[in-house]
Amino acid sequence: MTLPELKITVYSDYICPFCYVGHHRLQRLRDSYDLTINWCFLEIHPETSAEGEPIDSLDYPSEQWQQMLANLERIAKEEDIPLSGLSFITNSKDALLLSEAAKQCGRNIFYELHEKLFSAYFVDGKNIGNREVINEIAESCGIDTKTIDSAWTDDKHQQRLLENFNSARKHDIQSVPSFVFGGRVLTGVVAEATFRDAAAELAAAS
Repeated sequence: MTLPELKITVYSDYICPFCYVGHHRLQRLRDSYDLTINWCFLEIHPETSAEGEPIDSLDYPSEQWQQMLANLERIAKEEDIPLSGLSFITNSKDALLLSEAAKQCGRNIFYELHEKLFSAYFVDGKNIGNREVINEIAESCGIDTKTIDSAWTDDKHQQRLLENFNSARKHDIQSVPSFVFGGRVLTGVVAEATFRDAAAELAAAS
């Protein structure tokens, strides 16, 4: 059976816990749709050092942050999403640039890197702000040295991040994760049922 085609856009960052959850929920739509996702990466904490900083360095009220973490852990447990405790925040820019560079390597390699970057941070507790760490991840995905180096040296990848930022502003998107289904924008912690409703609506209009 041929699945209906569905094209959506996602604004995301690898250090955003609810982007990680949203990614897992979104992938479940592949059982019903031939899903094509335009991943638009946005750096959410450019002020954070690549060496990593304690999670409580984020400018969130302690009570609010604890509630967010509790909700995240509950969702991960209920939906069998691998997750370890978050103890630090890092700068994600190099990881985002690497993913932009990896898009030229084809869908399979891009998605292998995409999954491994999320897992490295949220499951293995690795610092994906460290170039040595993300270089190792990229090499494990079969990405050649020339492509890896281009992530840091080719201005077109930096330009792509700027284009993502401008695209988000055009859609009046203020935060990640945000999911664009045609004219419908879903932001934050989106239930799988809501994804399926938006998908069905978009497929019917196509």
